[in-house]
Amino acid sequence: MASAPLNDLWIAALTVSIVFLTILWYKLNKVESNLPPGPRGLPIVGFLPFLRANLHHQLTELSQQYGPIYKFWLGGKLCVVLNSPSLAKEVVRDQDSIFANRDPPIAGLVATYGGLDIGFSPYGSYWRDMRKLFVREMLSNRNLESCYSLRRQEVRKTIKNVHTKIGSLTDIGELAFVTEMNVIMSMIFGSNFVEEMEKHGTEFRELVIKYPQILGRPNISDFFPMLARFDLQGIQKDAEALLKSVESILDPAINEHLKMLSDRREGEIQGNEKKDFIQILLELMEQKDIGISLDLVKIKAILVDIVIGGTDSTITTIEWVMTELLNNPETMSKVQQELKHVVGMNNIVEESHLPELHYLDAVIKETLRLHPALPLLIPKRPSQSAIVGGYTIPEGTKVFLNVYAIHRDPHAWESPLEFQPERFLNRSTNLDYAGNNMKYLPFGSGRRICAGLPLAEKMIMFMLASLLHSFDWKLPEGENVDLSEGFGLVIKKSKRLFAIPTPKLPNLDLYQ
Repeated sequence: MASAPLNDLWIAALTVSIVFLTILWYKLNKVESNLPPGPRGLPIVGFLPFLRANLHHQLTELSQQYGPIYKFWLGGKLCVVLNSPSLAKEVVRDQDSIFANRDPPIAGLVATYGGLDIGFSPYGSYWRDMRKLFVREMLSNRNLESCYSLRRQEVRKTIKNVHTKIGSLTDIGELAFVTEMNVIMSMIFGSNFVEEMEKHGTEFRELVIKYPQILGRPNISDFFPMLARFDLQGIQKDAEALLKSVESILDPAINEHLKMLSDRREGEIQGNEKKDFIQILLELMEQKDIGISLDLVKIKAILVDIVIGGTDSTITTIEWVMTELLNNPETMSKVQQELKHVVGMNNIVEESHLPELHYLDAVIKETLRLHPALPLLIPKRPSQSAIVGGYTIPEGTKVFLNVYAIHRDPHAWESPLEFQPERFLNRSTNLDYAGNNMKYLPFGSGRRICAGLPLAEKMIMFMLASLLHSFDWKLPEGENVDLSEGFGLVIKKSKRLFAIPTPKLPNLDLYQ
């Protein structure tokens, strides 16, 4: 008998909670005539139960039903999706400063020390200082030119490695990963660190793969902030473990450079020696009158951006390009004919050849049109209420720029689902990576365009040109090209690409 009142109390409390949450949900979702249209979803949870794994496919399908701009709720979070070039222009050009903030997930904040990196940090003086520092000290034209020997050395090492795999299955993504990682680590920590890094190669590639997967997983804590402290799905815990694993590899190299700096005399530090990126950052950290406040946490946040984020998108693009070429043998033949004409069969690819490889450039651009590494880019969050497409976008809304849909828009592209590199051979169309043509935005546009673009462009072209000039590639007998996609922030192939190389160049000594 005593338990009956207690049960009644629990039922009453549960009823009140449901009523309260329902009223709150409808209040948050109150009909505002100036909000975009969109699916209503369910009380409390909104559209959350209906999300599918490949979100960019689902959001593109919804645009066919609700139009180029629409909304939906994920819990208490209002989301707006933009699916056309004209709407993209309103956001990344006309109102770029309002939409310059990112809307990072909790996992992204954890993995970047609270958003201290370039990718997730709020738009403002800190972000400007960090981006300028990164571009000036690592990716300036002068610095990229001075590091050419590093890139050349690593690409040649890769080609020699492929020669040991002639006639056997070769993992294209692994080749790209090792090459890109060695180049970036050389630029950051110096070439002496590459041998040490190679001991962690397999472990580090797993971390690079996990990073966008964790950031791309829907997290209930992002949509119901009151639940964040409980970490119901364990995503925050996974992000913390990921960061610790990355630190276990990067920290020894940072500590070694700190020791080297402390052992040197002031005169030696200020000499004309070539400094790697970490040395520059550590020296700036010790200077108090340069207008930039650096500490080890901020430095590591920037390194996570460069090492994890930059590497992953580059190797994903190389793997997709090779996949499309294997699926289109005539296109691969045209690329190799161009390489034969520009480079010659008694020579090897140098970066000086790359500006003349117009057809290969078109192939890469067409691949990025069909397979942008970040099909929804990184969601934006307006700093104030704004009007886009005639609709109100409230402050704090999660705004998706659906590049995947824009790149396949039949109003912007002829035969948008077909692989046609020739569409990029017309130089008057302004279809480059700078984000100036709103129908082609593989690296974003405006203030938050990808900071690592200069290095990514060079490495993708250099790697592909070398692999395609030195070898013919084919799939195993009876195997078809797999174009299916995996899941994550960066859209990889669902299955890793393995192909069989046969040599084309007569003289391997060219790579010595």
